[in-house]
Amino acid sequence: MCADTVTPEQRSKIMALVKSKNTKPEMVVRSLCHAMGLRFRLHRRDLPGTPDLVFPKHRLCLFVHGCFWHRHGCKYSSMPKSRADYWATKFDTNASRDERCINRLKLMDWRVDVIWECELKDLDRVKERVQTLTTLLD
Repeated sequence: MCADTVTPEQRSKIMALVKSKNTKPEMVVRSLCHAMGLRFRLHRRDLPGTPDLVFPKHRLCLFVHGCFWHRHGCKYSSMPKSRADYWATKFDTNASRDERCINRLKLMDWRVDVIWECELKDLDRVKERVQTLTTLLD
């Protein structure tokens, strides 16, 4: 096992800076949707999982997930070498919560999609997907 290169206090400060709202990937998706003329609500706390973008007119919830935190499985979802047991539990909990919230939203007749951070490397593809999702009910 590899030792952490910073003290526990420093690591705690670093982790406290990790944002859950208004992240760079989320801001990219918001900007893209706004430029497409779509209107949405942000972080609706009355919905399970507090979706990042909610399109009430289309009954659509979008989550913008970081590959590392939500375990996408791509090259960006690596496992930390130190405290592997802690991280495995943390990631399993995140994934279970994500699945539970998505299922609850679907039971409430919302359509749900996840845009992964790594997918933002091809904005045209993301734009096409959002366009398809928002025109399904029109």
